Amino acid sequence: MLFAALFSYLRIDKPIKPNRMLTFIICLVLLVVAYFTYGRYLERVCKIDKNATVPSATLYDGVDYVPMPRWRTFLIQLLNIAGTGPIFGAILGACYGPVAFLWITIGGIFMGAMHDYLSGVILVRNDGLSITEIVARYLGKGAGAFMRLFSIILLLLVGVVFIVSPADILATKFEGITRGWWLAIIIAYYFIATLLPVDKLIGKIYPLFGAALIAMALGLLGVLLFGDYTIPSMTLENLHVNAEKLPLVPTLFITIACGAISGFHATQSPLMARCVNNERECRFVFYGAMISESVIALIWAAIAMAFFYEDGGVAKVLAEHGNSAAWAVNTIADSTLGIVGSILAILGVVAAPITSGDTAFRSARLIIADMLHIEQRTHWKRLVICAPLFAAGIALTFINFDVVWRYFAWTNQALATVVLWCIVVYLFRHKCNYYVALLPAIFMTYICSSFVFVSNQFVGLGATPMAYLLGGVLALAIVAIMCYKLHLDKKQGLISALK
Repeated sequence: MLFAALFSYLRIDKPIKPNRMLTFIICLVLLVVAYFTYGRYLERVCKIDKNATVPSATLYDGVDYVPMPRWRTFLIQLLNIAGTGPIFGAILGACYGPVAFLWITIGGIFMGAMHDYLSGVILVRNDGLSITEIVARYLGKGAGAFMRLFSIILLLLVGVVFIVSPADILATKFEGITRGWWLAIIIAYYFIATLLPVDKLIGKIYPLFGAALIAMALGLLGVLLFGDYTIPSMTLENLHVNAEKLPLVPTLFITIACGAISGFHATQSPLMARCVNNERECRFVFYGAMISESVIALIWAAIAMAFFYEDGGVAKVLAEHGNSAAWAVNTIADSTLGIVGSILAILGVVAAPITSGDTAFRSARLIIADMLHIEQRTHWKRLVICAPLFAAGIALTFINFDVVWRYFAWTNQALATVVLWCIVVYLFRHKCNYYVALLPAIFMTYICSSFVFVSNQFVGLGATPMAYLLGGVLALAIVAIMCYKLHLDKKQGLISALK
């Protein structure tokens, strides 16, 4: 009924006029309800067994495989997957108008949270291995080799993005310290955090930053609900000032990743898959963290639309300030939450990306360790992997940040698509309802394929029929290959029901 109410409210030809908070509240309710409904359904789909053994017990090593309380793993998972994603991405996505609410809500429930939860369960059931090894196990050695390279590149890009963006902000706020010094300080912190056991630093301080991220979002929710703000009425029209070059399909679905669906999450989930105490905790840790991120993204998209409504809209105001989402965060937080908001803004746009950046490097270390079968209890063996990783990361900081960010966004969604197909194969092999992942996998395959032909980052045909047709042909070819893969699995006798 809630979905019916939402979609009956949509009219493409409807003029934009003031609306209190109806669409926003409906979307917020849907996200919360989904945790208790669709989340429980997915538990039945993958036949959760609370008595099954988990990696934190069977492979305990005191470094990466360490059992932690459920509330702590949840907050660490939330901070690991969030960073500035659900804040910056949501604000940039708000430039397209209220249609961003639909992608955050529907994408968050049926794609992002499903992607994070089911991949998290698969990781727990496969010794907490890196997602690259899981892809190799279910999609084949060739896909695994591609995924290893792809993931390491993505994680390096994430690490660099989350080195440069907080350094730029800190250099602006504290004029006595140069950007170069902030880069050095952040890199030094990353190096130490990547080497230390997960419960020594990440397990102790990250829950505090995760709580701050939630507190900032709740504060802004209060401002939205009880303040004198207006959100534009729901419309499917593209409200971006550069709508011709940035069409809704596929650009919106690439722009808003964290908050809807993000492949980066699958690279982070092994960290907490090695720390959960039983399978029953997976819904809270993985599905719950993603739903929380969607709520945070929804709030930031809404506050951006509402805050800049009287000034001509988000897209117009951001264009006047160099499309700086960091500027928007500082302005909104300072104006609506005062001194407390300013402190929380620093945590949101500085501490959050720093913590996601260091876990990105940590995940890259684990992927390489799993790939080369290098145990990680010994300090020098961790150091051997970390040194070249950080050398590459430092080199990338000298590349134009906008270039790094543009390719990170598409790479992120392409990785999510690969993980979705991996989930499809896992569910198919175990006689589970694989359609919960198949439909999102097909959708994201088309989004990533069409972006290759539409965007100037790649072929650059623009939003033309030919670009969409070529994207469809490429997506259809990938879907056909995956269907043939499922046929081969069945023919080779790889199908067995979960007990």
